[in-house]
Amino acid sequence: MPRPASEEAGGALLHWGYRPRMKAIMSGLAALIAGITGGADAQEVIEPAPASDPAPAVPPLVTRERMVAEQILRRGVGDSQVLAAMRKVPRDRFLPPDVKNLSYDDRAIPIGYGQTISQPYVVAFMTDALDLKPTDKVLEIGTGSGYQAAILAELVKEVYTIEIIEPLGTRAAGILSELGYKNVNTRIGDGYRGWNEAAPFDAIIVTCSPDAIPQPLIDQLAEGGRMIIPVGPQGEPQQLVLLRKSGGRIEQKKVLPVVFVPMTGEVEKR
Repeated sequence: MPRPASEEAGGALLHWGYRPRMKAIMSGLAALIAGITGGADAQEVIEPAPASDPAPAVPPLVTRERMVAEQILRRGVGDSQVLAAMRKVPRDRFLPPDVKNLSYDDRAIPIGYGQTISQPYVVAFMTDALDLKPTDKVLEIGTGSGYQAAILAELVKEVYTIEIIEPLGTRAAGILSELGYKNVNTRIGDGYRGWNEAAPFDAIIVTCSPDAIPQPLIDQLAEGGRMIIPVGPQGEPQQLVLLRKSGGRIEQKKVLPVVFVPMTGEVEKR
């Protein structure tokens, strides 16, 4: 009976054409074994090349440059000082560890206690709308992560910021201090009535949404002062409203549809 083709072919190859090659293979194997066991005729055994290191992480400065170019500048915010502040402030430092990898995403990110850090574009847009000057004194209602306060601190003389949720306010104050912002004053409390002892303010920025603009904040605007605030009930369309106090009168206009967390505290009783 004929043998299977594979067996027959293999036997023929070994018998007729590959006996010298097998001898060479066996000699090489013997030399390798000698090398492993430390024999006198040992040859060098070449170790496999180590696995290449993973690709290095993108440097934070490059990531911030990309954020400014793709999310902010492209959408029309062009003030050079605002853009410089957005490039400089390390947004990732203001986020909890479990969401740091999302720091430069084009969206709002949860920071705990039902609160968020605003989308980078919204931070830049609101800051730009206030037309800030280096000599300005600014009030922020809703410290949150502290990121918006840091952006403001890069642009103005003094920042006052109030947070109603104590753990968030305390954490933000610590980060701002670690980063060396000596021109930021923080307070734990209800922002509805502002910060009367430090008033008047050249600008006020509100990062939570009441149903209507609180009168105490209007009262604390200096002549020529500007305020930007999201207005509208939770669960319904909200609008960013820009106000300016001129000649004792308030001029206001809607500038951007938005979704913000609600203002809490005294405002809820009204």
